[in-house]
Amino acid sequence: MSSRRTTGVAGSLVVASFSAVVLLSGTAAAEDEGPASGKGGKAVDEAPAGVRLTTLLPEKISVDNGSEKTAITATVKNEGSKDSGKIRLWVVGFDGLTVKNVQGCSPIPENNLPEGSNSGFTCPIDNLAAGASNSYAVDATYDLQKAGKICLPVQTGDGKKTFWQQGPVPFGTTNPSPNAPATPLLLGTDNKPAGPGGKELPKTGPARDVLPLGAVGASLLAAGAAGLWWSQRRRPAPQEG
Repeated sequence: MSSRRTTGVAGSLVVASFSAVVLLSGTAAAEDEGPASGKGGKAVDEAPAGVRLTTLLPEKISVDNGSEKTAITATVKNEGSKDSGKIRLWVVGFDGLTVKNVQGCSPIPENNLPEGSNSGFTCPIDNLAAGASNSYAVDATYDLQKAGKICLPVQTGDGKKTFWQQGPVPFGTTNPSPNAPATPLLLGTDNKPAGPGGKELPKTGPARDVLPLGAVGASLLAAGAAGLWWSQRRRPAPQEG
């Protein structure tokens, strides 16, 4: 973690041997999720002719005020006229939102996580047919005393190109409800924590202080085909001997 090098995350992830993508039926999604939205999404590298990859997140999620647990459905779609070939979806958490599990996917090793993120999973897809979509059940926790963001990049199977990226986009509320069983959060809304004053978010570490959402978004677009925000990857710290 003490040194960095500029490189695209190419095939160094330790991917568990899941043989099939887990598809969710409509009943598997959290009951309180609103309509799916591509808010905060943008095309990055040019996709092959006839392939148009996008992602969707629910407009609304609900966080249990006791356990801080929440459920999110992440969807990747091919809205084009041709099959995608091998691709992968990343599901990455920032600040108060921590991704605990994504059904059918593998944890991203800590040294390969995007800069500033706290957790993430990679979902390999052998092929996404034209007009098809895959949805994934995301288990997460959300510290309601912080801002929380999620990011869904869609890359080539080797990670050398990123065709689409949704986020980092926030979930939050401007009307906290600490005495209720759960707090509803809306996509694209900065979180306003409940507490004395409620005017300022607690600090969440040096990287987060330096990179608020707007700066992060700008840096992603600026990076472009050079590998985006995970192009500066941390190596594991040398073991002390």
